[in-house]
Amino acid sequence: MHQRAAMRTVPGSDLPESVIVNTDERGVATVCLNRPERHNAFDDYLIAQLTDVFERCARDRDIRVIVLTGAGKSFSSGADLEWMRSMATYSHAENLDDARKLAGMLSALARLPKPTVARVNGAAYGGGVGLVCCCDVAIASRHARFALTEVRLGLAPAVISPYVIAAIGTRQCQRYFQTGEVIKADTAIRLGVIHETVEHEYLDSAVERQLRMLLKGGPGAQAANKQLIAEARRNASTEIMFSYTTDLIATLRASGEGQEGLSAFLEKRPAAFNVG
Repeated sequence: MHQRAAMRTVPGSDLPESVIVNTDERGVATVCLNRPERHNAFDDYLIAQLTDVFERCARDRDIRVIVLTGAGKSFSSGADLEWMRSMATYSHAENLDDARKLAGMLSALARLPKPTVARVNGAAYGGGVGLVCCCDVAIASRHARFALTEVRLGLAPAVISPYVIAAIGTRQCQRYFQTGEVIKADTAIRLGVIHETVEHEYLDSAVERQLRMLLKGGPGAQAANKQLIAEARRNASTEIMFSYTTDLIATLRASGEGQEGLSAFLEKRPAAFNVG
C-alpha cells in the first residue's frame, strides 16, 4: 500500500542481495535480511551490506523510521558457522579486522539518528539478539525464540555485549551468557530484550501501530532523544548530565521544530512533522 521502489544495497554487484530495502511514501524504510536458507546468518558480505544500508539511511532525509526484519522463518541466527569456520584459519590481525567490521555495523544501527524497530519474525540467536537490542523498539512474534549461544561454541557474545547488557542488565547476562539457553518470547519481554509480543498473524499490524506513533514525533526531537539516552549511559556524573540536559531542552525549545510542535498543540492541529 505504501511501497515505492526498493533501494539496491550494493549497486553494480554481481553477488546476490543479502539485504533488501523498501521505502514507502511515509519515509518508513524496511530493511530485510535476505538469507533465509541460512536463517539470515551474518557473513562478511551481509555485514558490509548492512553497514552500507544503515549509513545511507542515516543520511537520507526522506527516511523517518527504519524497520529491521528477516526473510523466511528466522530473524537472524547470528554468525554463519561456515564463515566462522573459515575465520579460524585467519591470523589474529585478520580476525580483529573482521570483528571491528561487525562492531561497526552494530554501531551504525545503534547510532542511527532515527527511530528503529525490530520486527522479530522468528528465531534471534547470538548476533541476532544483538541486532534486536540495538533497535529502539522490538516487537516479536509469539513463537520467536532468543538465545546467546556463543558459550556453547567456546566463544563469548563479546561484540554484541554492550547492547545486550544495556537492554537486560548485568545480572541477567550473568545467567544467559553462561548457559546459552533458549529464551521464550514472554520471558524476553520480562528481561527487556523485546517490548511486545503478538501472535504471528498480528505481527505486521502491531508494527504498523508502532510506526504510526513514531511518525507523529518530530524527527529532530527523536534524534535528540536518542543522543540524550546515549549521553546518559556514558555520563553518570550529575554535573555533566545537568549541563547536557539543560542545554538540550533550551536548544529544542528554540528550534523550528519545537516551535511548530508547541504551536500545533496550542492550536489543536497536527504538527507539520506528524505524518502518522
